[in-house]
Amino acid sequence: NADLVIVAIPSGRIPALGDAVRASLPPGAILVDVGNYYPDRDGHIAELDQGTPESKWVSNQLGRPVVKALNNIMADQLATAARTKESPDRVALPVAADDDRARSVVMALVEELGFDAFDAGSLDASWRQQPGQPAYCSNPTRKELPPLLERADRDKAPVSRDKGLRLMSRLPPDFPSDRLVKIARLSAGLDLWRPANWFAALALAAALISGKSNAR
Repeated sequence: NADLVIVAIPSGRIPALGDAVRASLPPGAILVDVGNYYPDRDGHIAELDQGTPESKWVSNQLGRPVVKALNNIMADQLATAARTKESPDRVALPVAADDDRARSVVMALVEELGFDAFDAGSLDASWRQQPGQPAYCSNPTRKELPPLLERADRDKAPVSRDKGLRLMSRLPPDFPSDRLVKIARLSAGLDLWRPANWFAALALAAALISGKSNAR
């Protein structure tokens, strides 16, 4: 009897969820896909490797329309980065869907969580908020987000995505997420003038070097 279900499992396990969703989810219930595809973790999925937007594939697997949202922000940042509407650094999060009603409901939820909800159009455009793109985990403001989505590069993203995951796997588990956000903002061309972001990049390099030395 759920009105809204958030799907937050690895992409490789999505097909196993299809029968349960089709059998038990009531008509009109909204499915929110907050996941991301990482081949190193999920195994290679041919359709996604060929460029099908992740949420289009998820929708096909589950047999229901889905909304793509909350996938381009680190999990703990959902709690720590929330701000009031008046805050100048309030983070904007894209929401993509083919159903206008479902998109509106999820956008309202995003606003309640403490973020600016941005209408990112249909699921066909949701690849712009996937891993490896400038809007991914860079915590942009409402002014910053649209240009980042426009700059998304479909061909280059998989290389950036896989490189980012491999770097993350070499970091200590307690490496602060706020430093990762600063580094993501630098990579997206944001806040190049802020010393704190460059210090975060140095901290990342030091952590990687330390991890490599410990592995030896």
